[in-house]
Order: sequence, then C-alpha cells, then structure tokens
Amino acid sequence: MAELRYNPLTKDWVMIASHRQNRPQMPKDWCPFCPGSGKVPDEGYTVLKYDNDFPALSKNPPEPDDVQNDFFKVKPAYGKCEVILYSPDHTTTMSELDTPHIRKIVDLWSERFCEIKKDENIKYVFIFENRGEVVGVTMPHPHGQIYGYSFIPKKLELELSSSKEHLEKTGKCLFCDMLENEIAFKKRIVIENDNFVTFLPFFSEYPYGVYIMSKRHFGNLEEMTDKEKDSLADILKKTVGALDNLFGYTFPYMMCMHQSPVNSEDASEYYHFHIEFFPPMRAADKQKFNASSETGAWAHCNPTAPEEKAEELRIAYEKFLNQK
Repeated sequence: MAELRYNPLTKDWVMIASHRQNRPQMPKDWCPFCPGSGKVPDEGYTVLKYDNDFPALSKNPPEPDDVQNDFFKVKPAYGKCEVILYSPDHTTTMSELDTPHIRKIVDLWSERFCEIKKDENIKYVFIFENRGEVVGVTMPHPHGQIYGYSFIPKKLELELSSSKEHLEKTGKCLFCDMLENEIAFKKRIVIENDNFVTFLPFFSEYPYGVYIMSKRHFGNLEEMTDKEKDSLADILKKTVGALDNLFGYTFPYMMCMHQSPVNSEDASEYYHFHIEFFPPMRAADKQKFNASSETGAWAHCNPTAPEEKAEELRIAYEKFLNQK
C-alpha cells in the first residue's frame, strides 16, 4: 500500500507506505551502496543519485485503497524519492570528506532539485539526511535523501505563512531579521564564513539543534552562486565536525534543508534558504525524547540553555580544527 491520506485536524497529508515496513536491515557483510554490490557502478563513483528501492512516493503510484468517503480523503502517493550517496567509502562521514568532495554533493543536490522541480505536480523538494541508529537509520553508508512532494508539508507551510506575514508587516525578510539579531547577540553563533552562519537559535527545540543560514537572501539551491556553493560545502564540513567532536563519536542527527516551494506561488521575496539540524542527544549518553508535550501538543521543551550549548559547540569546533 502507498497512498496519501488527509488529516482534517491539521490540514496535512500523511504518507501511508506499508510496503516500507518490510524493507530489510542491511546485512553486516553486504551493502548495496558499495562498489561491487551490483547496485552501483563497479568502477566506483564520487557522489551518486540512486533511486530509492522502497519509495514512499513514486511517479506511477498505485491506486489508493477503497477507503475514501465524503469525509475521509485519499489521493495517490505521487512524487519522487531519491537517495544521494555521499561517497563510495562505507565508513566515512561528512566531516571526514574534503571540502571539494562536499561541493560535489552540493552540486548533485542542486542538479536534482532543478530536475525534480520540472514536474509541475511536485510542489516541494525536500533534501535531508538521517544519520545514526538512534534516528532509525538502516543503512550506515554515508547518504542523504530527496523527497519530491505533491503538496507543501505543514511545517514548511507554516514557515512560508509566517515569513510572508512578517514581510507584509515590516517590509523585511523574517529570516534576515532573525540572522541579524543572532549576529548582533553573538553568544549563539557557532561558526561563520563568508556566506553562511551556523548558530543555535534563540528558540532551539533541541539542545544541539543548530541552523545553517545564508547571509544573502535567496530561496533555493538553484539561486546560489559558485562561491556560495563552496561556502556551503565548507560550513557543512565544519558544522558536522563540531557535532562529531562534542562527545568523541559520530553524532546522530536529522539534517533538513528548507527551500522555497516549487510550482506554487512565488515565495522568493519572503522565504530564505536554511538548513535545520535535529540531533537527538542531550548529553553524551542521554537521548532527548519527544514525549507527550512535544508530540501531542507540539509544545516543545528544551532542557538546556541555547547560549550554554552554543559555547560547547564552539569548543567542539575548535577541537575539530585542531585535528588537522
């Protein structure tokens, strides 16, 4: 089964993908993303786009089950699900890749964004990475994913609405204002280069939930200059390096790229490219769980002070730099 079901309480679509329940755990002695597996080029690759073997969304989705009525709505699970392989090396991490290699990942993200948005039925292109067993990763080989949705997911819809409202009230970009205030305050800034800033937001929901935000106002990868792509590769390496040096192990996280929607209204004036990290650890051996308040009410509680955790991240970043 693969279909979209509408939740009238939140006005959002839920992907029902029961076929993904049977996707395999990776055998210890075989990986489909490693050269020689028969699934990727035997001669190797640097970075690679790989069509998801168990997609929640597809260009030729099955007909939904006969469960719709006048109240409950369903529609086909139309869309695109791709895997972006970061390296042929099974055990490497993004912080261990050199910056020119990460630039190739950025270029592939950009190429796939431009290709996927050509389909006018796609309304949002979401680039993300899940890393670590604690967030449910079944394939440890370094990779991220891209989903092309036929709708704008609720969180992105809320961000778009808030940023549009802010522009109408103030004449300014909400994200530009946020970044200006973070830079002025300084204490939550972790890393900065010519074009991007990594910071722990004033309202961070996770102890180490950093954002990477562009200094220049633009909406998506397609609008980035070559210099900005180099800078994004640089700050991604440094940000992940800082996280990995917090507690001396490969830090689990969910990395989510927020861009302007496609084939929808033009949001270029009020939406602003940024990347959000959701690391599930609150200490070296303690996980931050989203319990009842966070899950049932969307009322988040961060058990730490962002200013203190930003200082920890700056120290971890210095450790990362000193490894070279």
